[in-house]
Amino acid sequence: MIIFGPSAVGKMSVGEALAKITGMKLYHNHISIEAVRPIFDFGTPSFNKLVTLFRMETMKEVVKSDLNGLIFTFVWALDSSSDVEYVNRIANIFESEGKEVFYVELEASLETRLVRNTHEKRLLEKPSKRDTDTSERILYAERKYQLNTKPGEFDRANYLKINNEHLSPENVAEQIKVFFKW
Repeated sequence: MIIFGPSAVGKMSVGEALAKITGMKLYHNHISIEAVRPIFDFGTPSFNKLVTLFRMETMKEVVKSDLNGLIFTFVWALDSSSDVEYVNRIANIFESEGKEVFYVELEASLETRLVRNTHEKRLLEKPSKRDTDTSERILYAERKYQLNTKPGEFDRANYLKINNEHLSPENVAEQIKVFFKW
């Protein structure tokens, strides 16, 4: 499963709640980011190479394992061909082994996400977000990329979009479980 949406929309929190009720493992995108960031600056070629390598190799091992599934979170710039290719590579790892890929898109207002960006748990789990400029990065990404789909735009199977502005992560996780009949 890929949970995607803009920064601070609640992907990790929803992923944690979903992992609790499904038995799937959560691999939020900052697990690999935080492993590489102390060595290479964010966005440098070496950083990008290692983060991608960690993620892809982890997913290759997951698909060969007896795990109940994997929840991966990702800020997907939907208008970026490289991000589309990245998601296709991830999906192919699972689909080439006969596994289904599920897509959950989360959306919430920018105002809500700027508040969520400062939550203690987020800062604890994601040290790189402790930088006081992270809200500025959210605003930059908001202006530069399309981070949520428009109605009818997403054409992959196994897809659910949820506005989680006023919902708890547990409520969203339950909606996902019911929708996909798990």
